[in-house]
This record gives sequence, structure tokens and C-alpha cells, in this order.
Amino acid sequence: MSADDAPLPSAPASPADAPLATKEAAEPEAPAAPARPARPPPPPMKLSTMVYFFLGFLGLYMLIDSSARNQIAGLLGTTPTAGGPLYWLIGFDSKYLLVTMALAGAIEMLITSLAYNYTTDWIKAAKVQKWSAAFRKVQMEALRSGKKDRIAALKPHQERLTRLSSEVSIAQFKGMAITYFLLILIYTWVGLVIANAAATAQTISLGGSSIDLMSHVGSLPIPYWFLIFSLYTVPFSLVFRRVLKHIWLRRYAAEHHLGPGAPTSEAVGGSA
Repeated sequence: MSADDAPLPSAPASPADAPLATKEAAEPEAPAAPARPARPPPPPMKLSTMVYFFLGFLGLYMLIDSSARNQIAGLLGTTPTAGGPLYWLIGFDSKYLLVTMALAGAIEMLITSLAYNYTTDWIKAAKVQKWSAAFRKVQMEALRSGKKDRIAALKPHQERLTRLSSEVSIAQFKGMAITYFLLILIYTWVGLVIANAAATAQTISLGGSSIDLMSHVGSLPIPYWFLIFSLYTVPFSLVFRRVLKHIWLRRYAAEHHLGPGAPTSEAVGGSA
């Protein structure tokens, strides 16, 4: 047999003809896709949040239903025969109504100021206010430029700022729930105490003239006691909130070693 008649050497098998095991050995396995992290469960509702919600709902219910409002306020005591904790403390047998009103206004504003100061993070609120002003300026410049990439680049910052603003707003709403409830409760209680007092106690001398606390101010549907009591509460609110805010900032400065004069009230949003 000549060399030309010799069989040709067999060609190597193509990858398609190779056994499955050979192909698996030749081709490395693709790395498995990383497992997606489990979504964290939502945080459970705190007891304090439930209390704030309940007080806000109760205040709204008292505003709508006058009988419920009077019954709840009556639990604090309105007369010497129908006494209660607040009446025993500052009622004075309905003989010194102006003093009772002043002390009731001080107690109301002190509790609401404590609640407002407890639920408000002054540093966080000031930072959000400052960042919002700076972001609005940058956002307006991006809108004027008309460049979509600049506007899109601001999106993550806007989302973060929105989240922080909502946190500050929710904290303020918690303080407002307590303020709203106490405002309705104490005003109703003062009105019941005055309405159940003797006629001689309801008539006071103010500015050289006698005034009936239950009579209306001119043609307005507002009794004199409501106006006088409001004049008591406004200065108490300003003083208590200012003092408590100053104490909170001093404590924050001491805990973070910021020095005796920092942060000042101007650095956290100005006056209370």
C-alpha cells in the first residue's frame, strides 16, 4: 500500500461532538448570583407614637362633641362639691378666679412646652432648614440652565432632603398633638370652673370697672374670661419654650464638647 492510500488522521472532535462531561470540565461554572439582602422588617410602632395619636384623636373628638369635652374636663374638678385633682390644686374654692386662671395657664404652657421641646431635635431642624435654603438655590440654577444631567444629579439629594424634612415635621406633629389636647382640656376646665362659681366671684374689678367674666366682649361671641386667659397663656408659652430650648442647647453643647457658647440660638433657627 502506498503512502497516498494511507488513511488520513482523524480530525479532532468538535466541541459539539464532545461528551457532556468533557464540556462541563472544559467550561468553568459561572459564579452564582449574589443573594439579595433580605428586606429589613418595618420598625414596630412605639408606645409613645400611639399615645400621641390617641391624644390627637381625643382632642379632635372633644372639639366636635361638647358633652364629651365637658365630661372629660369635669374629671379635673369644677366645684367644691365636685372636686378633682386640678381643682384641689389651684381651684381655691372658686374664690380667686384670676389666680386660678393664671396658674392653669402656667401649667398648660409648661406641659406643652416640655412636650414640644422633647419631641423636637433643634439641631436637626436647623440643619434641614439650612440645607433646604441651599438646595433651593442650586435647584433654581439647574432649572435655569436647562441641562437635564444637572437636574437629574440633584434627585438623590432632593430625596434625602425630603426624608429629613418629613422626619422633622412628624416630630413637630407629635408635640402639636399634646398641645392640641391640653389646649382644649384646660380651656374647657377654666370655663366650667367660672360658670359654676358664684355670681360675686364671676364679677371682678379690672381697670377701675367691674367686669362679668361670663359676659361677652362687645359684640364678639367671646367671653371676657376667654380673652383674659389667652393673655395669660401667650407670655407663659414664650418664656417656657425659650428657656427650655436654651437648656436643651446647653446640654447638647456639653455632650458634644462644643464649648460654652455653642451652638447659639441663631445657629439653630433663631428665636423659638
